[in-house]
Amino acid sequence: MVENITPSQHYIDSARSEFAKLKALGDKAFSQLESGDFHYKPDIESNSITIIIQHLSGNMISRWTDFLSTDGEKSTRNRDQEFEEHEQDKETLLRSWEAGWTIFTNTLNSLSGDDMMKEVTIRGEKHTVIQAINRQLTHYGYHIGQIVYLAKHIRSSEWKTLSIARNKSEEFNQKMKDRT
Repeated sequence: MVENITPSQHYIDSARSEFAKLKALGDKAFSQLESGDFHYKPDIESNSITIIIQHLSGNMISRWTDFLSTDGEKSTRNRDQEFEEHEQDKETLLRSWEAGWTIFTNTLNSLSGDDMMKEVTIRGEKHTVIQAINRQLTHYGYHIGQIVYLAKHIRSSEWKTLSIARNKSEEFNQKMKDRT
């Protein structure tokens, strides 16, 4: 039982933790890739990791800049351009990734439990802060799952798992029990 913490503060603390886990998954996937791997597309209709990074960064910068006071879809954002392949090296892509995450995490960290029921607007649609956070948690999780899937496909047998290795569930569960 968590004492001396409001449900709203518990929610925001939990959201921060879950977003940090998502970012870590992306970071760990990127660490296994070479520069050219970021541009791989399994077919013409698929997005490369480059495109997904461009999109996530653009979304984060737009949604989380002046989060409580302006519409989350900024006039400076060109969403369609985020889905065009731009030849960038790994370092440039990772700077874009970090730029989006920095704005997002700074804003998320500035929020308190008291902010959770405030209203924000995304593309003219009203959301509570909780709804907006949940919307982005789903959105970022969706795309980071795509990144991990593509990275695993690219690295194939060289892939180092980001979770419990195959046939190691019992061993992992025992380690967890031994910690308590």
